[in-house]
Amino acid sequence: MPTSPSLKEPIAAVLLGAGLGTRMKSARPKVLHEIAGRPMIGHVLAAIEGLAPARRVVVSGPDTQALLAGAVAPVPVAVQAERLGTADAVKAARATLDGFAVGTVFVLFGDTPFIRMETLRAMAAAREEGAGVVVLGFRAADPTGYGRLIRDEGGALARIVEHRDANAEERAVDLCNAGVMAIEAGRLFRWLDRIGNDNAKGEYYLTDIVALALADGARASVIEAAEDELLGVDSKRDLADAEARWQRARRIHAMEEEGAILLDPQSVWFSHDTALARDVSVGQNTVFGPGVTVGEGAVIKPFCHLEGCVVHAGATIGPYARLRPGSAIGEGARIGNFVEVKNARFAAGAKANHLSYIGDAEVGAEANIGAGTITCNYDGYSKYRTLIGPRAFIGSNSALVAPLEIGAGALVAAGSTVTEDVAPDALALARARQETRDGGAARFREAKAAEKAAREKKSK
Repeated sequence: MPTSPSLKEPIAAVLLGAGLGTRMKSARPKVLHEIAGRPMIGHVLAAIEGLAPARRVVVSGPDTQALLAGAVAPVPVAVQAERLGTADAVKAARATLDGFAVGTVFVLFGDTPFIRMETLRAMAAAREEGAGVVVLGFRAADPTGYGRLIRDEGGALARIVEHRDANAEERAVDLCNAGVMAIEAGRLFRWLDRIGNDNAKGEYYLTDIVALALADGARASVIEAAEDELLGVDSKRDLADAEARWQRARRIHAMEEEGAILLDPQSVWFSHDTALARDVSVGQNTVFGPGVTVGEGAVIKPFCHLEGCVVHAGATIGPYARLRPGSAIGEGARIGNFVEVKNARFAAGAKANHLSYIGDAEVGAEANIGAGTITCNYDGYSKYRTLIGPRAFIGSNSALVAPLEIGAGALVAAGSTVTEDVAPDALALARARQETRDGGAARFREAKAAEKAAREKKSK
């Protein structure tokens, strides 16, 4: 079984995502709401992935199974038939964890997207040092409502006391329960099967596992994390606050770690996987969707939207440009204002500076796309590609009807609708012949004026 390099035993993870999330007021499961273009539960999966888990399973309610399964694949989804508490939810993962008898099982929550791999590693290490259960805690600025973690004189966890059950001395404790646990795999389900539901809600609470472990002579430990790392998201307002918090941290990372230049940091929005090389310059009001990589020294001018694309070193994008999935912009290439590129590759030095749509195309090195040019790549049924050779020049307001190949060094005259391949170094003119009639404009105006006068006379 795979293990994390600094850990000796294998890891498994159970992610709880069956909650209804009624405060979110949404038809979508709470854990599938996105932060930085990734579902919240995806952030938690990414954190545990750093420990190379041998098993992972997401627990869903019966009414959200299909949606969760599609979002977390290939991670399996187990179904909690009835929502009877956190311990019952973990028991739903029993079949997926069958045979996982040595190691650590994490219980995580899909709505805590900021939990860090380093924190989970510390919990796993504490479990391997002999603890049967490791509980994650935090020092709350306002602990009201949180369960308290009460330690003994040696620093081990003695008990968890819910706020409503705590006395004055216990309520003075600011070390609170985050709910996340790392549990000895061999005894997990034996303890879970002994948890009862003798409480007001008739539910099975995972926190009861601590008392059972201690009763069996096992040790319980606490690992502390920062309060903001354990931020939970329960409403649309929480979601917006979490997004803003994530973006602030990502902007700092872009400038201090990646060496990017953000001309107006607070107006730049990143995706969870945006990758910027050093000396990339990003202008105001730029949005990065998922799957964007930008090479060294590239310039992203203001008001651009990029998604699923690669911008190579020294390229210039924008302002007001849109790069859609499958696009690759070569070194030193230029994509200008109001240009949209979709599933197209621009080789080094190629440029489309104004008001164009280039989709499903290959644009050769140093080729020039004139203003108003479009590739007509879709006939209502299929997509077709346009190949534009190196150093080709496409005149303004041209329509390139795919499938089409324009050879190296070819020239397409402005205003052309090109439907046939153009040989290298050829000149293509595909437009109606101009005809000029002297005095025609004056005669046109006179005729229109006469028609108007006739209508007015008739109406009287």
